[in-house]
Parts: sequence; C-alpha cells; structure tokens
Amino acid sequence: QEFFWYNPAKLPAPAEWVTIKRIRCKDAVDPVWWLSKKPFPKADNRRVLVPYSDAMQKLLKNGYNAGPRPSGYVISGVYGRDNGGAIPPNFLSISNTDSNSTYLRACRINGLRPHPARYPIALARFFTDLLTEVGDLVVDPFSGSNATGEAAEKARRHWLSFEKIQDYVEGSRYRFSPLKPPAGSKVGRGGN
Repeated sequence: QEFFWYNPAKLPAPAEWVTIKRIRCKDAVDPVWWLSKKPFPKADNRRVLVPYSDAMQKLLKNGYNAGPRPSGYVISGVYGRDNGGAIPPNFLSISNTDSNSTYLRACRINGLRPHPARYPIALARFFTDLLTEVGDLVVDPFSGSNATGEAAEKARRHWLSFEKIQDYVEGSRYRFSPLKPPAGSKVGRGGN
C-alpha cells in the first residue's frame, strides 16, 4: 500500500528553486510503500487506531440516523459501534524535529558522523505496529541510524539491521545504551 509521509517541519528544498528563485513551494511529502510477499499479510489496522474526532465521539454518545442517504448510500447500524478509535488514513503527518536526541548527543560527544537523513521513530513505529505483532522479527536492510531498530525495540519486536557505513553503525548503538562519553573525556554533568 502506498502511504504519504507529511513532515510539516521539513526545510525548504530544493533551496535554489524554493528560497532563491522562489518558483516552487517546499517539498514536504515523501511516499512510503509497504509490500508483502503474501496476498494476505499480517497487517492489522486495529493496532494503529487513532483517537476519534469530536464529531465521532458525539455520534457515539448520541447515536445517529442510520439508513439511506441522498446519494443512495445506505449507512448501517454498524457505524455506531465504538471500536476504540478511528482507522488512520494513508497520509501520515509526523514532524521530524529531533535535534537533541540521545543518539545525536552521543554522536557529537564521540566524534561520530550522524546519519544525515534520519526519520522520526514515530514513522517507523507506525509501520512496525501495523505490520507486525509482538515477538515478530523486523528487518531493515538499509538501517542508517537504526530508527527502525529503536521502534522495533519499543514495540517489543525482535530486529535485525544492516548498514555499510561504520560511523552510522557505531552511532546507532546509542539508541540502545546509555550515553557514555569516550574514555578521558570531561564531558558530562557540569560541562567540559
């Protein structure tokens, strides 16, 4: 299924066309696809329900008029059942504003180059929850800073990640272990 990730905090780019020549608006939506080798994957949208809107909460409380609509569509009584939340759309609005995470601080302290294209844990967590169950294995063949591994860990899934750039692998360790300055460093509480 094709999803669209909207990052309201995305920087104006491409800079030449957006901020200098001013002939384009900023790109803030990225496509995301999830694929399955099976025709009926384990995906379950009940694991990613979102809170009902105020209007839906009011309908659940007060009831609604089931039956035919002017368009001819018939609304059944099933829509009045509280399912614990609404099914989310395939348009995900998740800001990517992380600038001072444990991962980034640890990379700075340890002189490691952080991955330049990190995505928010919430994005990886959405797909981890949608597509897998507790105890399943999540595999990320291009892990970068390993946001997927962190999301899988928080969702109680097993995970494997693969990354060819050693700095990114080293930095990703700080997603799972306490921040420790390098030996001999004076960085920590109280400053340098």
